[in-house]
Amino acid sequence: MSGKRDFLSVDDVSPEELTALLDGADRHKADRRPRAILAGRTVALVFEKPSTRTRVSFEVAVHELGGYPLPLSGADLQLDRGETMEDTAAVLSRYVHAIVLRTFAQENLERLAKAGTVPVVNALSDYSHPCQALADLQTIRERRDRLAGLRLAYLGDGNNVAHSLLFAGAKTGMHVVVATPSGYEPIPQVVRRATEIAAGTGGSVELTHDPSVAAKDADVLYTDVWASMGQEREHGERALIFKPYQLSVDTMAAAAGDVVVLHCLPAHRGEEITAEVMDGPNSAVFDQAENRLHTQKALLSWLLTGSPNPR
Repeated sequence: MSGKRDFLSVDDVSPEELTALLDGADRHKADRRPRAILAGRTVALVFEKPSTRTRVSFEVAVHELGGYPLPLSGADLQLDRGETMEDTAAVLSRYVHAIVLRTFAQENLERLAKAGTVPVVNALSDYSHPCQALADLQTIRERRDRLAGLRLAYLGDGNNVAHSLLFAGAKTGMHVVVATPSGYEPIPQVVRRATEIAAGTGGSVELTHDPSVAAKDADVLYTDVWASMGQEREHGERALIFKPYQLSVDTMAAAAGDVVVLHCLPAHRGEEITAEVMDGPNSAVFDQAENRLHTQKALLSWLLTGSPNPR
């Protein structure tokens, strides 16, 4: 690997690089001893949105890799007072070795990456949640020993998580089926690009409005909250629209017997997923949350040293 690399979308890495990141994450998980991989390096963690898993996992990851995590909120910077993203990128690039940004518009990440001279990582935007997808893939592979050929059914809103799953599944040869209410589908350009990728990996992409069609024989069942951050005022309306897409025992009955249940969290128990399913034997949601740490260690190691593996 040569030159600066950013991670703004799962589509920023090749299938081979994605596999290498997952292999590296497995090694980090198997041996969590503190490392000096990022010794002398500072990683800015800029959060314009609230966060539990992303904030904590990145801060711990940088620390355990021997670096210095520098958490910053949007209010800590001058963006709200009119400083441009480009000027912010130029300044931070003089101080830190990488920038992790959790924001609203994907354009913010793209502007930051274009103007900056250090790697930029998307810690969530309205368009994409690629770090979550890395942990999702690691968790599925742990449970099923492979990715290619598996059927992953996503039920719910065609949001940033759905977009990243489409890319991630396509890159790894999975068959991804997204079931949403009419009008809540993933954006067309993501579907087109994921379909194009899948054609080269042996995977496939399918959209449906019928959750039972998506769940049939699924190896993985995945859901997310029905109202994402910034959509709280729509919660009541969305709860009615999305009710048929709840991940319940009935949904699981249509899937494979050893189906893996995933949720990126936080969960609204009793809405998009029942407590019985979330706490049941097929659930891997807390392994999935833990794996944010290990995949992000591999990602930061790769972006800053060229290798995702622990040393």
